[in-house]
Amino acid sequence: MKTILIADDEKDIRMLVYITLEDPGYRIIETSDGKSALDMARKERPDLLVLDRMMPRMNGLEVADALQKDPFTADIPIIMLTAVREAGDIKLTTYRSILLYMLKPFNPLELRENVRAILE
Repeated sequence: MKTILIADDEKDIRMLVYITLEDPGYRIIETSDGKSALDMARKERPDLLVLDRMMPRMNGLEVADALQKDPFTADIPIIMLTAVREAGDIKLTTYRSILLYMLKPFNPLELRENVRAILE
């Protein structure tokens, strides 16, 4: 069974992502801030992290940086969900373990297809 960690400070977005990805082959865990996302990723070592860019305590890029610096978590793939539409911000993700940068509002079917492709 594959584990997916969803980290987003917006409860409705977390619920949408959870419902979108709900599958008997996935164990889905979730949190609402960056620091907790980092702690859970280190403890659970998920197969995929769906991470919001703007969160309290640590933003998504800070979480991605911290995970990448730790050999135990450096290879956890990340899908970044964000409302940030700055070109420079998207360019930054090329230097991290962020495989996909999806802008909010996102297409749930596209997210589901991308998650399946990453996890297979």
